[in-house]
Amino acid sequence: MKLTRYISISLLTGALLLTGAACNKKLDVVPGQSITPDQIQTAADVKAVLFGAYNSMQHFNAFGERYPLIADLLGSAGQTAFVGTFVDYRDVYNKAMVSSNSIASGIWGRAYIIISSANTVLAKADLLDENERDAITAEARFIRGVTYFELVNFFALPYSAGNQTVNEAVPLILDPVEVYDASKDIKPRAKVAEVYAQILSDLTEAADKMPATNPNGRATKYSALAFLSRVYLAQQKYTEAATAANEVITKSGLSLTATFDKAFNNISNSSEDVFAIQQNNQSNAGTSNNGLTTMYAAYSLEPSGRGDVTVAPTYLDLYEDGDDRKAFVYEGDGIAGNQGSTYTGKWTLFYKAIPVVRLSEMYLTRAEANARSGGAQVGANTPLQDVNFVRARANATALATVTADQVVQERFRELAFEGDWLWTKKRLKMNVGTKVYTDNFLVLPVPQRERDVNKQLTQNPGYDQ
Repeated sequence: MKLTRYISISLLTGALLLTGAACNKKLDVVPGQSITPDQIQTAADVKAVLFGAYNSMQHFNAFGERYPLIADLLGSAGQTAFVGTFVDYRDVYNKAMVSSNSIASGIWGRAYIIISSANTVLAKADLLDENERDAITAEARFIRGVTYFELVNFFALPYSAGNQTVNEAVPLILDPVEVYDASKDIKPRAKVAEVYAQILSDLTEAADKMPATNPNGRATKYSALAFLSRVYLAQQKYTEAATAANEVITKSGLSLTATFDKAFNNISNSSEDVFAIQQNNQSNAGTSNNGLTTMYAAYSLEPSGRGDVTVAPTYLDLYEDGDDRKAFVYEGDGIAGNQGSTYTGKWTLFYKAIPVVRLSEMYLTRAEANARSGGAQVGANTPLQDVNFVRARANATALATVTADQVVQERFRELAFEGDWLWTKKRLKMNVGTKVYTDNFLVLPVPQRERDVNKQLTQNPGYDQ
């Protein structure tokens, strides 16, 4: 595909500024130029590409905005509303996308830029010093595995739909494109089962070989284990999901923040961030028309967001009075003129870290997986104890009993506006409003511009063929 041919130097230089790594002369070029994989000749070059991949994950077409936001807009059935003026976002919210939707195109294109960087690191691993080779390549496999997980979620029917060896997902591209060859570089969509197998391979090796700690913003073995728990939940492999989550809980050294609000709007990782995307005033997902804070923060704040995504007051009925999570909202105005709307407090400050996986999710994953497994329980806590531990931090009343479905309701309370709704509903075959979990328009269209380049790409059902 056209988008995998080059690695943008702007991604690399942005990442180097964030990490403080030195930029050698080969990479110190004018932004807008490109380097090809054959120009990567030293260990410093390889690490620069890795840091560029991390920086690219910050992009608004990735975790900087659209991975969590678009999942919540698609998964919303009265919990939130899109009230802004952007047509393509409104189409996502209304489940009325077309094949030329720019959001689908942006997510697809950015993902393959990230994957291309990871592939280049893996292909150039021999340039790395032996004492850091395993750790660096494990980070690249983490990045690739996570990105393919996001792609298969957005562009394919869920694993829970069955027919994983038949249902189409996305092309599997596992090698860098050094000399473009259409006969091998343009690929058809792989099957869901094939993509999941690659994700599990990447994340398992990452968990085995990444260090337990890393500089702020980089993944650790516990980041990989946390994503493995998500993958296993999607596959309904409950013992494996509980085991991965339990290892994060018991061995990572992380802890819940003292109060719920302290988990958000932090300058760097909080004590409960298993993995988070870093931002600052020079490198971020956007502050005017893009970025998670831009979309969620009210226009009446200072500095202001757009206020395009509001919280439905009826959604707050899911919480009991006195629950800190219910109170973690505020009233404000949107740029489109909607006055007196309700907004979440999770995304109010620019240039702050964006939590991708928090420790509280691991407690809820362990609780639900143990409740559903039907086998030996994993970890020291019962599902009830895990749920009440999360509830206690929010000053919610302790439950006397809990079922697996009640754990899911707690997940909806705890992880609201963090991109979890759609994936939880799909894996559990829950309706999204009146739409069944396999509805055509709960899956993004394969971008038309990609199909124009690659004639082997089929379109998802329901979109113009």
